[in-house]
Amino acid sequence: MKRWLPWPHTLAARLSLIFLASLVLAHGLSFAVQSYERYSSAKTLMLSNFERDVATAVAVLERLPAVERAAWLPRLQRPNYGYQLDEGQPGTALDRADVPVSVHSILATLGPEYRIDFQIIDDQRPHYQAHLQLKDGQPLTIDVRPSVMPLSPWLPALLLAQLSLLILCTWLAVRTAIRPLTQLSRAVDELDLKSQAVTLDESGPTEVAYAAAAFNNMQARIAAYVKERVQLLAAISHDLQTPITRMKLRVELMDEGATDKHKLWNDLCEMQHLVKEGVAYARSTEPSSEPARRLQLVPFLQSLVFDYTDMGKDVRLLAPNDAVLATRPDALRRLLTNLIDNALKFAGAAELRLIAQPGSAGWLLQVLDRGPGIPDELLSQVIKPFYRLERSRNRDTGGTGLGLAIAAQLATSLGQGLRLTNREGGGLCAEIELSAAP
Repeated sequence: MKRWLPWPHTLAARLSLIFLASLVLAHGLSFAVQSYERYSSAKTLMLSNFERDVATAVAVLERLPAVERAAWLPRLQRPNYGYQLDEGQPGTALDRADVPVSVHSILATLGPEYRIDFQIIDDQRPHYQAHLQLKDGQPLTIDVRPSVMPLSPWLPALLLAQLSLLILCTWLAVRTAIRPLTQLSRAVDELDLKSQAVTLDESGPTEVAYAAAAFNNMQARIAAYVKERVQLLAAISHDLQTPITRMKLRVELMDEGATDKHKLWNDLCEMQHLVKEGVAYARSTEPSSEPARRLQLVPFLQSLVFDYTDMGKDVRLLAPNDAVLATRPDALRRLLTNLIDNALKFAGAAELRLIAQPGSAGWLLQVLDRGPGIPDELLSQVIKPFYRLERSRNRDTGGTGLGLAIAAQLATSLGQGLRLTNREGGGLCAEIELSAAP
């Protein structure tokens, strides 16, 4: 079954709808009960006055001489009813099944002594007449125009003010209830173990303080757990370098004719490269102490490209406009070095491209190659530590599976992270979004 109105998706909207609907409903019921009670009381009072006034008016007219009665009629006139000394207007007989309440009042007041005939008069508003004869035979008509109980002119303004107060109170209540949850969700989104942890304020209501304290404790435990694992990886990688170095020295002292000397040397070189990559990955996951500095990006990229061209590598730069931003130069250099080395390893050439972001104070930094690329379904896997793409990348070229993982860690610490996409015509595009803000 389809809903007439869509159910709100946010918790604030749902709470606001529930609170406001319940308050408006409760206020409406209370107003309806009070209005009905006021209507009943006013109706009873008006009917009592009507009965007394009709009995008094008929008694006065009975006692007055016939020639003086017409002069008294204006004195007996009321806003909703009056008296006429004639047969009245022609109309239709009143249906006794559905009669105004005032008819019963007239019957209860005059009925035992007078024969009364009621007729409905055709008019724009409710209108009926009661016809009777005084004791001397003169006709008397009671002309009645029932009216709806008047509404006070200030009542709509009061209702509008009360509704505005309900909306304001609902907004304040929902805002007070949602704010701690919003702060908690924002803290979870901004949780970054590579930077200084920001603790939540543990003041406020008991439930809010308990949730903030639980989050701060969880954040501290996660940070300690990750730091312990990273230190373990760094320690193992560092300690392995000493025995590997001794083994390489012993291999160098072996006779040149030894058949396994070359194989052992290659194995040791691969082990040493793996250890260095492990140390580099461990450092990339730790909070950086390097301060952010304002940097002219194009000269910085040109110096990096010149270093590669001096080594005979095919690396080109495409940067039409200069850019100034606040960043950590050493971390940016390590990031670009990893991406360029990866492109050179699998494509033999790399292109560094700087693109200004339209409508924002940021830039896109791209490292492009024309290598074999990566299957689309594996683009999110290759940035994981120790993941090697054996099918699409040549296994003989080596690789520890940490190069892109290190690059992803550094890109996250510098900006919006690393995005990998396949290029049209073949090749890979590694993209980093840099912001001008430090």
